[in-house]
Amino acid sequence: MKIVDAKVIVTCPGRNFVTLKIVTDQGIYGIGDATLNGREKSVVSYLEDYLIPVLIGRDPQQIEDIWQFFYRGAYWRRGPVGMTALAAIDVALWDIKAKLANMPLYQLLGGKSRERILSYTHANGKDLDSTLEAVRKAKDKGYKAIRVQCGIPGIAKTYGVSTNTKSYEPADADLPSVEVWSTEKYLNYIPDVFAAVRKEFGPDIHLLHDVHHRLTPIEAARLGKALEPYHLFWMEDAVPAENQESFKLIRQHTTTPLAVGEVFNSIHDCRELIQNQWIDYIRTTIVHAGGISQMRRIADFASLFHVRTGFHGATDLSPVCMGAALHFDYWVPNFGIQEHMAHSEQMNAVFPHAYTFNDGYFTPGEKPGHGVDIDEKLAAQYPYKRACLPVNRLEDGTLWHW
Repeated sequence: MKIVDAKVIVTCPGRNFVTLKIVTDQGIYGIGDATLNGREKSVVSYLEDYLIPVLIGRDPQQIEDIWQFFYRGAYWRRGPVGMTALAAIDVALWDIKAKLANMPLYQLLGGKSRERILSYTHANGKDLDSTLEAVRKAKDKGYKAIRVQCGIPGIAKTYGVSTNTKSYEPADADLPSVEVWSTEKYLNYIPDVFAAVRKEFGPDIHLLHDVHHRLTPIEAARLGKALEPYHLFWMEDAVPAENQESFKLIRQHTTTPLAVGEVFNSIHDCRELIQNQWIDYIRTTIVHAGGISQMRRIADFASLFHVRTGFHGATDLSPVCMGAALHFDYWVPNFGIQEHMAHSEQMNAVFPHAYTFNDGYFTPGEKPGHGVDIDEKLAAQYPYKRACLPVNRLEDGTLWHW
């Protein structure tokens, strides 16, 4: 069996998605997600100019050798562009192999470790009342775990909070927009939000919160301590994680569980965090960390240190990545939770899929492969539109972490 064609499909059914389709001489094909939010065309170029020409003629069943060729064989390793491109290839090859075996991907990985996959959704509001209403709506949909984000008094635009009636989408402008941030106002307000949510909904629902890399380690420790009475499932991305040892200081001061990793690209980004047990959940994604092949290594390594998975699952990942993630979630022994930010009807029409949601849980379906396809004719009706993520400045104008 040989790879005879590979092409990149870019579509924008409400937001930009990049999909790689690999075709074999037996007519079997696989697809992988190559979406990198705000840098989509960079991954397209890397695939088309450097990786795809090397794929043609190779045996698609040699997944490990192909992965090593593109990773170990590259002088310039890692980084979001390269690892996203490699992930697309890897997921497409696993899709092909599972189709060849005529089994769903989770069976090829080793079979399921659970009957259903716990997921969490987003609830956000411009103020406390609308946030409580958003939590109520999510709970009514069956979610047992909800990420809560709330507008902060005195801050015009807050991460995770939509400024219109549509779902939150941070990549909102042709060129980067500028948002203003105040750590003091945020720290003074957020504990009150969770106090109100717990008062309204009680202790049984899982609550999560995304800090989005905004704090210093001691500020994050303060927030974690303040949130302890409300028993969060996790506090996510408390600080920028380039310095992994920052989490050591946070861990020393709070028992609030810590999650991080959606911007990581390899096991080296999280090795110290995991082996020192400074985090509880690793959020590195299949699409940004080299695919299923490397995520298996990260998850296995994490299991040695009581760290569980918690895949990023916002709409900056296509249904292709969601399908692959759910098969991984079904199999991985140290599963924690799966994020779910629902795709629109347009997006789901472009990417028909076998996975299903019911009462707060997902199942990946029994279709051979990862169970997600792409309607190329429909995808062609939605041309690419450049969209950039914002930048952040403090109230005095200092550039800050977005």
